[in-house]
Amino acid sequence: MNGLLDDFRSGVASLHPSRFPYGKFALALSLGLVAGLLFQRLNLPLPFMLGAMMACTVAALLRLPVAAPSVIRPPMSAIIGVLLGSGFSPAVVAQLPQWWPALLGLMAFMVACGFTVVLYFRKVGGYDATTAFFSGMPGGLVEMIELGEERGGDTRVIALVHAARLLFIVMTIPFAIQWLEGVSLNRAAGSVSVFDAPLVQEFWLIGCGLAGVALGYLLKLPARTLLGPMLVSAAVHMLGLSDFKPAFEIVNAAQLVLGVVIGCRFAGTATRMVMRILALSVGSTLILIFWTGLFAFIVSQLAGYRMTTLILAYSPGGLAEMSLIALAIYAEVAFVASMHIIRIFLVMVSAAGIFSLLRIGAGTAAPSAGETKPTAARAPAE
Repeated sequence: MNGLLDDFRSGVASLHPSRFPYGKFALALSLGLVAGLLFQRLNLPLPFMLGAMMACTVAALLRLPVAAPSVIRPPMSAIIGVLLGSGFSPAVVAQLPQWWPALLGLMAFMVACGFTVVLYFRKVGGYDATTAFFSGMPGGLVEMIELGEERGGDTRVIALVHAARLLFIVMTIPFAIQWLEGVSLNRAAGSVSVFDAPLVQEFWLIGCGLAGVALGYLLKLPARTLLGPMLVSAAVHMLGLSDFKPAFEIVNAAQLVLGVVIGCRFAGTATRMVMRILALSVGSTLILIFWTGLFAFIVSQLAGYRMTTLILAYSPGGLAEMSLIALAIYAEVAFVASMHIIRIFLVMVSAAGIFSLLRIGAGTAAPSAGETKPTAARAPAE
């Protein structure tokens, strides 16, 4: 636990006015909030994270005085981890044996997506092995940034690739479902407000977060401030100790700060590089959509599942959005949400180990000529 205490002392010291750029952070946070509210108004996915990230990225590219030191990220990561873990419940676990054909299809789908997209970023994008691997994983934006940063990947590339994946997926899959089903998809309100939730829920949130961070350091987990709270929260929910959900205001605030931190990392990055990453992301998204449709069709034919339900379940992004669409077309919302949670969980717990095995198998040779190397200074690992 010495590492936890050392990181805590270092974090507190970095908050001193002589070291923390409060003015630049306030500007970045203000820009992020305005963009988040705009994205929310436009019904875009993950509005506060992606809106803040986009606003701060543009501000950084325009050389505006914005900054967000990484010391503010761990508490926000812990909140997101608790949120992900809250998606598990005794009812979901009880249904898992009935979903084994879809689960097998999901695992095969993840392997196909990971292999082809990582290869795409290596061969077409020319990225180094670490950046290509964590950019190509069909997992969450925050999770892959955390893991990629710990292993020396270019977090600017990883962040923008996954943000583009979420945007492109959520802006294409709903139209396909609407066309296939012939229905109008309207977003529904969800999640509990901090003003309506009982106070005990906030104690559960804080308790799972603190216990999870301690567990992450004790077990030396990758992305410990995210994965640790996720595991503790999942255990609490699967054991039926509580069914709490973090209030949406708290989750939005965490996503806002994370988006600001990610966006400010693009300070000093050339606009040309950003546009190239977006162009590459269009290609990777097309690969993901191809595998989504193919596996949904195969599993629906072999196991009798509704194809549109499987498209929503296998879609590599947009848990909340795909769940709302499932609700609109009377599909199994628990099934769709569970497949997304399981996908994110499997990627989180396996990505670091798979990457280590691949690196051991490939040796420690230097990157080949033409590979893109990280150029920005890395923040200290959590």
